[in-house]
Amino acid sequence: MKLLTIFTPTYNRAYCLQQCYDSLKRQTNKDFIWLIMDDGSTDNTKKIVDEWKKEDCLQIQYHFQKNQGMHGAHNTAYKLIKTELNVCIDSDDYMPDDAVETIINYWKQYGNGNESVGGIIGLDSFTDRKIIGSKLPTNLKTSTLFNLYLKHGVTGDKKLVYRSELTKKYPYPVFEGEKYVGLAYKYYKLDQEYEMLLLNKVLCCVEYLPDGSSKNMLKQYRKNPQGFSFYRKELMKLSIASLSFKYKQAIHYVSSSVMMRNWKFIRESPNKGLTILALPLGLLLFTYVTSKTRDVMY
Repeated sequence: MKLLTIFTPTYNRAYCLQQCYDSLKRQTNKDFIWLIMDDGSTDNTKKIVDEWKKEDCLQIQYHFQKNQGMHGAHNTAYKLIKTELNVCIDSDDYMPDDAVETIINYWKQYGNGNESVGGIIGLDSFTDRKIIGSKLPTNLKTSTLFNLYLKHGVTGDKKLVYRSELTKKYPYPVFEGEKYVGLAYKYYKLDQEYEMLLLNKVLCCVEYLPDGSSKNMLKQYRKNPQGFSFYRKELMKLSIASLSFKYKQAIHYVSSSVMMRNWKFIRESPNKGLTILALPLGLLLFTYVTSKTRDVMY
């Protein structure tokens, strides 16, 4: 049995998957499975994957499902994964040649048999190898993800390698007609039980393409108010978060709740007082988002 599954959610990304595939072929350690989680592609994704399987350079697992959005693809991937560890590498990203070797060696040295840690947090970089945001604190060996950001001032996207038995917990809710829930919901829930090993090595090189979710967040916001409302409400529960952080979440919670015409949102809020204070800015945000995304609904 392989130790690691690298899973790649993809939707009509046949044009950029080659870069990811090439980087996996170059890995100095091949102790991994590549799970391509096809979330309803209508392009030639399956055709090119079939060609790669014939090359027999990697152990490739391909799964197709009706489009459910990124979080739905993650839900299915976690059900399929059988290896001890897993890491998500998006379709427009790739791994440095020694990334798998780095993950496996570090896990065998510090994580193997250590039930108190949930996995590894490593670094993301741009394609020019410039670190995204800041490095991880050198004075810590372990931390939760949200502690890094909220207590230790870490910034920028980081690469998360989790024990697979843990990522099967806390599936993302799927709301009818919507295709987005913040992926950090699962990480926040796991943070309450496990710390992560910290590894100041680049595990993923990231390219933010024009059709990526991070480039289209306002449209996502407009089309998925239930998912955004759920996510912001969860973040308002963070015990380690500052008041200003929770207030920001409350603003977004108000905006998304109004967008979905849920007039019971104050009653359903985990912090009713903060939600009432957030009403003016939440309504202002609602007005801004709807004015900027009129074309999304027509």
